[in-house]
Amino acid sequence: MPDTFELQHVDLPTGVTLDVAVAGDPTSPAIILLHGFPESHRTWRHQIPELAKTHFVLAPDQRGFARSSKPANVSDYTPDKMVGDLIALADHFEIATFTLVGHDWGGAIAWMAALTRPDRIARLIIVNAPHPFVFQKSMFDDPAQREASQYIRAFRNPDFETYIDSIGLPAFFDGSFMRHTDFGNVAAEKDAYLDEWGQPGAMTAMLNWYRASAIVVPEIGEEAEPPAFLSAPFPPIKQPTLVIWGMGDKALLPSQLEGLDTLVPDMTLVKVDAGHFVPWEAPEAVTQAIQDWLG
Repeated sequence: MPDTFELQHVDLPTGVTLDVAVAGDPTSPAIILLHGFPESHRTWRHQIPELAKTHFVLAPDQRGFARSSKPANVSDYTPDKMVGDLIALADHFEIATFTLVGHDWGGAIAWMAALTRPDRIARLIIVNAPHPFVFQKSMFDDPAQREASQYIRAFRNPDFETYIDSIGLPAFFDGSFMRHTDFGNVAAEKDAYLDEWGQPGAMTAMLNWYRASAIVVPEIGEEAEPPAFLSAPFPPIKQPTLVIWGMGDKALLPSQLEGLDTLVPDMTLVKVDAGHFVPWEAPEAVTQAIQDWLG
């Protein structure tokens, strides 16, 4: 397996122990990279060595993933818990402020962290991760996005693990990625994924991120009541923000970019010819966009 990183086991006061890839000079500016579903720090395997040339890089396996702690309750996976882990991780390494990067669920946590902890997050980089207001709104305004998000309803089904057990992890791997990327992009990583997913309790813990989320995903054609917060003003992101978007994403459609600039006043958008897993589908483009923007 190429690009294997030193992992530190970090005990946090939030009650979890996270495996964290650590690279670069601790005296350099800090950058923290958050992965999403169904991955690990290895989402960033191409970016970590490059960013470590100029930054102190932390890339945790978030709670519920790989060999990090897997608390038992669905309520242990509400987004505020992961924001708490993030801030505790920065505290552990005595990092006052930092650049935060997030992909997929990691990006969802990054959006929330930027909104709730602007005292700690100086700059924000989002990679194919929907803004909470835009995403929730699209569940009611964009039938195509609602249809593309039906997998969330499946993941929330308490019997979904039984389905995975019935087909086996290798088949779940094939189904997870064949729809989203050229299999050649990910074939070399298959053993790493199967090892991470095969850790005791991992699949349930990973799925609990979806089960704990407050996002409403109606059925196709369902006449559902939009959440009240969609009718109220939503606070803007205060940090300078880089949004990198793989335009071929089949799970998060281009509608996720519509109106984003009004919610993120200081936004730079870089569109990339890639699918959902853009950090490793188009690694050079992602790394270059980050480096150029960081200056």
